[in-house]
Amino acid sequence: MKPSLVLKMGQQLTMTPQLQQAIRLLQLSSLDLQQEVQEALEANPMLEMADDGDDDYGSSAQESGDDDAPAVTLPEPVSLDSIEQHGQNDQEGNWNEQIPSELPVDTQWEDVYQTSASSLPSQDDEDWDYTSRTGTGETLQSHLEWQLNLLPMSETDYQIATALIDGINADGYLEESLDDILASLPAELEVELDEVEMVLHRIQQFEPVGVGARDLRECLLLQIRQLPETTPMLEQATRVVRDHLELLGSRDFSQLMRRSKLKEDQLRDVVALIQTLNPRPGSEIASGEPEYVIPDVIVRRDANRWLVELNQEAVPKVRVNGHYASMVRRADSSDDNTYLRNNLQEARWFIKSLQSRNETLMKVATQIVEHQRGFLEHGEEAMKPLVLHDIAEAVGMHESTISRVTTQKYMHTPRGIFELKYFFSSHVGTSEGGEFSSTAIRALIKKLVAAENPKKPLSDSKIAGLLEEQGIEVARRTIAKYRESLNIAPSSERKRLV
Repeated sequence: MKPSLVLKMGQQLTMTPQLQQAIRLLQLSSLDLQQEVQEALEANPMLEMADDGDDDYGSSAQESGDDDAPAVTLPEPVSLDSIEQHGQNDQEGNWNEQIPSELPVDTQWEDVYQTSASSLPSQDDEDWDYTSRTGTGETLQSHLEWQLNLLPMSETDYQIATALIDGINADGYLEESLDDILASLPAELEVELDEVEMVLHRIQQFEPVGVGARDLRECLLLQIRQLPETTPMLEQATRVVRDHLELLGSRDFSQLMRRSKLKEDQLRDVVALIQTLNPRPGSEIASGEPEYVIPDVIVRRDANRWLVELNQEAVPKVRVNGHYASMVRRADSSDDNTYLRNNLQEARWFIKSLQSRNETLMKVATQIVEHQRGFLEHGEEAMKPLVLHDIAEAVGMHESTISRVTTQKYMHTPRGIFELKYFFSSHVGTSEGGEFSSTAIRALIKKLVAAENPKKPLSDSKIAGLLEEQGIEVARRTIAKYRESLNIAPSSERKRLV
């Protein structure tokens, strides 16, 4: 083939660095965004955090005479009824606490901590739980080892107990057999199997009650033995757990009454007593730090209107440093001036990307609230079907952009904090030709199960029939899928004595 020149016309999308940065910031969560902003502040001297007292976060740039220096500004809260901007008084509402902006000049460091300590409730307060409020997430193993160190025992027994504790899972059960634990011990200890079992019995007396059990039956029996002897139906409950636990698990109450020789009212009391026990005693010990969610959007009701606004605490307040920006000279091509000019341009791009993120998040949140106004007023049963295409068409953006905006972003509503993706759901048809949200169907299933007769719980087919009477056409397989997603057991496992 001979090389030749060919002229072609075409279109292609070029991802500029500015566009890539805007897309990356758009999909970040609030925590990741704070980290991204911190890295930008450390890398770019032109960026600085704005003071909380600056409403427009651009006062330093304006004072220095740089009119082009941008700053991040928060969109005004939007009313869904009038779609108009409201003043600063509407933004504050009841969300801001009455805290002074700065301490007095003569305030000492110790005064701050004395004030914090005095705000703690007294130890005599029954609702005050010091462990839950000041703990650092104790694990079950560390809790058991702490109790082990309080017991006087020989070095051999201590090594056996340590090996047993290592074999206890997060639920409090001993996963390994005693033979395996015996084999894992050093041979020079010359330990017998009965010694391992004896140490296990000592561990089974630790808190939480029932820890160290090898199966559910042993776990429940350990807890029953810790109950006072005057507890009603204690002996009968012990016999049911020891001899007829399989029948109790399958809820075969008629067969259970025949074998245990208990009447219906007696069996009801026995089952009620057993239900007070914890089948997973290890869950009583916290296994990690609690995770907190910072909402990105706040929705509140003002008279008959719903106001949507960004959470000011979650939005970084970044601006261009006016002092450094004033050093940039237009006609100077020196290395220092080029460095300042490039950083100034990158700072403006970064702030513009943050502003674009705020505006996009505000548009999407406003449209979501407008579509799901029924949920805010009446609950899950009034949730409407909503897909990404509906919001993308309303705000004039691509579905991929809406997907990025709604990922790991949270909305604070009077009904709780929800991820933006929670408001999107598929739909099923109705007998009248309409559509019904899958979230609303789940709420109806939960409502029907809560109101069912415990002796005759509703089957999936029966629930489907009840929904069909309301004009909602749902298959039995779909009901089963929704029921499992709600962690609701099948009808055979929900049956109980009244």
